[in-house]
Amino acid sequence: MSPGDGNDDGLYGGTGQTRTRLPEGGPGDGYGDGRRPTRSSSRSLITVVGVVVLLIAAIAFANRGGGESSSGGGVTDKPGASATAPTGTKPVASGFAHDEQGVQSAAANYAASLGSDGMFNTSRRHEIVQSLTDSSALDRLQSGFDADYSQAFLKKIGLNSDGSAPSGSTFVNRTLPAGTKVSSYSDSNATVEVWCNGLFGLTGESSTNPVTSSWFTVTMKLKWDGDWKVLETRQKTGPTPVNGDNPVSGADEIGGAVKDFGGFTYAR
Repeated sequence: MSPGDGNDDGLYGGTGQTRTRLPEGGPGDGYGDGRRPTRSSSRSLITVVGVVVLLIAAIAFANRGGGESSSGGGVTDKPGASATAPTGTKPVASGFAHDEQGVQSAAANYAASLGSDGMFNTSRRHEIVQSLTDSSALDRLQSGFDADYSQAFLKKIGLNSDGSAPSGSTFVNRTLPAGTKVSSYSDSNATVEVWCNGLFGLTGESSTNPVTSSWFTVTMKLKWDGDWKVLETRQKTGPTPVNGDNPVSGADEIGGAVKDFGGFTYAR
């Protein structure tokens, strides 16, 4: 509920007004039958109300001052240049809880890692896959990903042989988990579906692969062996919502956004 929405207290946010109910008088109320309060009673009431208002103002001021002092620098504390850097120093790939919440967190983070631009560089790809794959499936998954990100594929989408973007352009490949669903779960194995939005392409005037958005679902089978690790992963298109009416941004604006807004290494 928003402050003031149906709130009769009048003390929480909102207008700051205080309602005062004056004595109405009546039989047995101590003032006689229907008499108005005397002038002295009115002054007493005004004094009480004044004290209450002053107390409220003092409390509000103290709370505001406390909030500012706790920041250690007031309004001078502003985000530094690192505020747009990727969250976390490394992709989170270990230490997940041994329950359904933990396996969903693992799957969401693994989807973000496996759908990152790091997968287009051989050494970085091997590091990512080894960090999140169960040892029993490592060779199979590693060889499969190496085949997917072949030199022919990199050339086709306009990247250099090391997976970097050519001069004057910016490569974009981000996977943004939108939700997770546990299809099956036991203490040792689980299957999790991760619904994702993806950004992929190259910015730059000469790019033949402009940055586009897509929706897909990544399904992972995971095994618990001291932590959740991937056994198998597959992907399908959708569910895809209707595109909005937002105007398409130019290549320069998209390239600037990619540089200014760091990606996330922790998805859930």
